Amino acid sequence: MSDQVFRYGPQRYATGQLSRALTAIARAGANKAERRRAEAKAQRWREVLDGLTSGRVTVGSRTPVADLPAWVTLEVTHGGFTTGRALAEAPLTQDEAERLADLPAEVPGDNPRERLDLWYLGDAGQAELLEALRIGHYRIQLPEHAALPVVALLLDKGFPEQALDLVAELRPHMSRLRFTPAFDPVARPSGAAVRVATVGEAADGLRAVRTPEQLTLMHATIEVWTPLYERLVALWCAIVDGDLPSLDRTGTVTGGLPGSTLPPHWMHERARWLADFESARGSHEFRGRHAHRKSNFARLHEALLSDTNELSPRQIDRVRRALANTVARHGEPGSAARQSARAEQAAAIAAPLYTDFAGVLVTRIERFPADGGLPSLDPVTTPIGADDRVAIADGTAIPQHLQDKAIRALEAPADELVRRGIIGSGEVLAAVLPQLTSRLLAADIADPVAASLYEQLYTAFRQRRSLLLLDLQHQVRFDELPWVTALNALRTLAGKSTGGTGPVQPGGGSAARRLLRQTALLAIESFPEAVLPNPLVREFQTLAQQAGLRVPLVEEVAADIFMGTFTEKWRAAAIIASRTLAGTLYQRYYDLPSADEWRTGARSEIRWGKATATDFTELCARRAVEAGTRHDYVARNGALLEQSQILTTHNLAVLVDALDLGEQLRESAPDLANRTFDRIIQRLSQPAHGHAALIQVKNAAYAWRQGVFLLSYCDFATQTGQIDRLIDQRAAPRLEPAVAGLAHIVTGGRFVRNGLEPNGTGRRLLGWAVGRHWYFG
Repeated sequence: MSDQVFRYGPQRYATGQLSRALTAIARAGANKAERRRAEAKAQRWREVLDGLTSGRVTVGSRTPVADLPAWVTLEVTHGGFTTGRALAEAPLTQDEAERLADLPAEVPGDNPRERLDLWYLGDAGQAELLEALRIGHYRIQLPEHAALPVVALLLDKGFPEQALDLVAELRPHMSRLRFTPAFDPVARPSGAAVRVATVGEAADGLRAVRTPEQLTLMHATIEVWTPLYERLVALWCAIVDGDLPSLDRTGTVTGGLPGSTLPPHWMHERARWLADFESARGSHEFRGRHAHRKSNFARLHEALLSDTNELSPRQIDRVRRALANTVARHGEPGSAARQSARAEQAAAIAAPLYTDFAGVLVTRIERFPADGGLPSLDPVTTPIGADDRVAIADGTAIPQHLQDKAIRALEAPADELVRRGIIGSGEVLAAVLPQLTSRLLAADIADPVAASLYEQLYTAFRQRRSLLLLDLQHQVRFDELPWVTALNALRTLAGKSTGGTGPVQPGGGSAARRLLRQTALLAIESFPEAVLPNPLVREFQTLAQQAGLRVPLVEEVAADIFMGTFTEKWRAAAIIASRTLAGTLYQRYYDLPSADEWRTGARSEIRWGKATATDFTELCARRAVEAGTRHDYVARNGALLEQSQILTTHNLAVLVDALDLGEQLRESAPDLANRTFDRIIQRLSQPAHGHAALIQVKNAAYAWRQGVFLLSYCDFATQTGQIDRLIDQRAAPRLEPAVAGLAHIVTGGRFVRNGLEPNGTGRRLLGWAVGRHWYFG
């Protein structure tokens, strides 16, 4: 692998990630949940390293595991590294083991997985699959799980040739991968709304709620150890001759001595206390003030372990001192003062714990299908009532942060989820959009059984994590799955099978365009300060293809894996940006070339079998000099990639142009620009150091670019008003050169060499710098 791909090499990167995971394990301490997560992460990075060092995994390839085809869903970790394990390569579930035990002995196969997969190719297995598909009692959790159901449907609908071709593709992997769905006694809910999480996922999140460690310790002390302590004090007080020990004004212990006489049953009570103490230690960690080695509890417990007739004078003195301390502070056992003190302690922990409220919410939402969503907020927001049957006062409100965990399962239109804050970023919007896209793509499959399977299959595919790819390779596309191609035999056009390799929807094209327009506007208007994340861009590409639109949408590329060139769609996107933004604030601020310049200077070459835009790459490189010229290839790549985003507006101009969003954007742009620049000021006002500070400035500059784009759809008065707002805020004084630079362009000026205004006061804000960024002085 070229040293232009990774600064330190993939093995060193993976080693660093493993080291971080091991550090997280050490820091987790007694937090079992955090420790389990860190241990799982460490194990994945161990597997990544094992694959790299053994040569079993090739980083940067679409087929990183030599014996697995590209369509196999791999386990992928941070940064696009794979452990080399196929997610469908999993041990048999309990249901599968039970099904395997019932199979006839003559079912072939060299291992349990192969026997099960082959069983579902037989008549009885096919009938079992078809019945589950017809009544909807199945779940497609991985794309591979739909493969044999597609075979069953093809055979049932009279497409044996396509079914046999698909089986031939799957057969070499049947001993290793699961090609059947999970069977479920409840049908999967469907509808036009979307949800961020299923009811089952929300319930799992609530079950993971833990009581803060200090509160847990307080409860254990008051509920477990203090009652034992009270019994322990009473035991010793019962064998004191004369008055109970107490403290005089000088702190001297006065009163009787313990241990000279024993009341009836005292030895039995002693043995019972010791047994109860050991039992409590078995279920609760003995921590807190009682556990301190010099505490009254510890001294009385230590003495109780000895025979009372054999107590040394030192031990007797310690017992007297301990009894005197507790009597002086809280009163004698059974006294009103002591009972009042313990009642106050109990009252202090009487409030319900978060785990109690979480349990109420779990019980409420589990009344709905686990794979579905919540039809309303009533089960979440309703205060505690008699129907909850818990020891919490009726009318008590459930804490908001716990409601938020459950509300993630609310099923509603995407814009409503954005309004409620449930969809809080473009990444989350990208995660829910496949729920709508899948229904649209399945709309021309006449058979409802096949359409439902297609929906689940598409949604499962969109959950695949992207691999780290080099040499301009693209991620596996949905229609590259062999069973997706085969399933297209059931896709209809005017009542006839298309027999094609992709979706054909003359009636669905307008619906796809409408959905793309709605979601593009939703993303821009809901998160104006954020660039469109790659998963959302990919979903937009799918919708654009379905709508018959040739839209050159471009992805964000990581600086450390940039291959030094761009495909021609980047130039196409830049031409659209130059054309639609000609004469605007954005064009002047970033010195965009004209559309004619792009066309007359277009030059391409073939690299890795793809046409690349040489002129676009060279222009980005020339413009990136503004960021500096030191020999830091990641920073140089970052600066060059930032110029590619500037020239293309990172999809904003392309979407506005293709979807006719200009008029609507002019109406909302003033408010969106205000929100964007306010967010920039807020972001820069947060303390950050080291690498975090660099990321902070980079993200602020990217948001600044979004803000300049939005201001380009505003009139001059709005633009100057925004400058005045930025000057008046004075929340980020180090940003003043950028504000001055923007003001210079708004009033008709231009930047000169290196993004400076002629008098040198203002300057263009960029996120990347090769060397020290001017923002840091």
